[in-house]
Amino acid sequence: MADFDLGLMWFRRDLRTADNVALYHALTRCRRVLCAFVFDREILDPLARNDRRVAFIHASVVELDRTLREAGGALIVLHGVPADAIPALARECGVNAVFANRDYEPSAKARDDAIAQTLAGAGVPFFSFKDQAIFDHDDVLTGSGKPYTVFTPYKRKWLQTLTPDALAPYASEDHLHALTKPPAKADSGVPSLAEIGFPDAHAPAFPPGTSGAYELFDDFRDRMTDYDRARDFPAQKGPSYLGVHLRHGTVSIRALARVAHDAQRHGDRGAATWLSELIWRDFYFGVLHHFPRVGMPGDHRAFKPEYDRIEWETGDAADAHFAAWCAGQTGYPLVDAAMRQINASGYMHNRLRMVTASFLTKDLGIDWRRGEAYFEAQLNDFELSSNNGGWQWAASSGCDAQPYFRIFNPVTQSRKFDAAGNFIRHYVPELAGLSDRDIHAPWLAKPDALKAANVALGVDYPAPIVDHDAARKRTLARYDVVRGPGKRAVIEIDDDESSDD
Repeated sequence: MADFDLGLMWFRRDLRTADNVALYHALTRCRRVLCAFVFDREILDPLARNDRRVAFIHASVVELDRTLREAGGALIVLHGVPADAIPALARECGVNAVFANRDYEPSAKARDDAIAQTLAGAGVPFFSFKDQAIFDHDDVLTGSGKPYTVFTPYKRKWLQTLTPDALAPYASEDHLHALTKPPAKADSGVPSLAEIGFPDAHAPAFPPGTSGAYELFDDFRDRMTDYDRARDFPAQKGPSYLGVHLRHGTVSIRALARVAHDAQRHGDRGAATWLSELIWRDFYFGVLHHFPRVGMPGDHRAFKPEYDRIEWETGDAADAHFAAWCAGQTGYPLVDAAMRQINASGYMHNRLRMVTASFLTKDLGIDWRRGEAYFEAQLNDFELSSNNGGWQWAASSGCDAQPYFRIFNPVTQSRKFDAAGNFIRHYVPELAGLSDRDIHAPWLAKPDALKAANVALGVDYPAPIVDHDAARKRTLARYDVVRGPGKRAVIEIDDDESSDD
């Protein structure tokens, strides 16, 4: 017998019907289930009117609505503030319980707490479930019951904790017969992009919806065995490109982790490396949960509090440097190509996220929070926990066990990971005529070589806005405030250094 007559499934970052934990519980615990999605004005209103992420979400919602209608239900799509819209919808429809999957951002947790309290006042329980992580909250702790703050021991414990049940799918699609049509007054369909204020939203860079997720996943499975090598070269098709789908839950993390785990158990090194990337995602969810100070709205603090004492560059010169970094006009071709990639597509290759973040913080001496905010505004797959964790790793203020201080060398990174300059030529076409040797550092090219390539530094392409060696010295002095002059063990990263420490 069902626990409730009418339940409401609130879709958020889980835009799929397959292997959806909250949907499974709603369908199996309620006699009838309504489904809803809210285009959240508090999130959307500050965004640029052409934000490509809104187009991705919208297209995914359209596909979800179509799937639900084919199964006998429909998606109630609202445009408002969830704290008001969800309790109001529950009241209007006579809902007996609300189901949703957990979110980990501080503002989202506060929102859910407020909604749960409002619903409780009306006698309606609010149930939330773990869906976008394999392990979260206190699932993976140290022997003394504390959260992990270093990745490698966390990963070891994560793998030890893993059981087949943790990766088992939830058969939500087997129970769609419990779906029910919403009242006619609530079933107005999915509003257009123009109706929610985004008439100029760019088409998404990757195919949206669950169908798009599996299109990418099917392609990646054929390449996964080479992932450990190919992922480092931005001109190659190495990554899975599934980040945006994980971000919006158009594919189940359990489905991806099952494939990776099964393959790595059979000795597939590429699969093992990809599984590590999925574990990093759980790790950063845990950091944000246990140390919310790193991601509080409007006040992101260093994971290592002493690093908030660093005095970053400010003023007109710093602002000009930041603008050049944003525009891909720093004079360092690999950095500029990466920034132009994110500006053009909303995507940036993972290694280049590290290179550009290091350049902003260690070469330009600009506060990591400014770069973090820029990536937040640009990335299709923006995830507060991972974005914050990555930027703090680059700034050396985050979770890190290494005894040395990292500074990426943008030229040696370029020569190693884009040796033929193919990635640079694609995004910085004004340098296309330079040789494979000269394209990584045009200011070192001979005048005749520049002339032959039709490159006039300072005219066609900027001269470097900062000298890397001089910037390195300034950065070490800046960080001495925290680290002390006696702790200057430094590595200039020009090899296959990764964040798996």
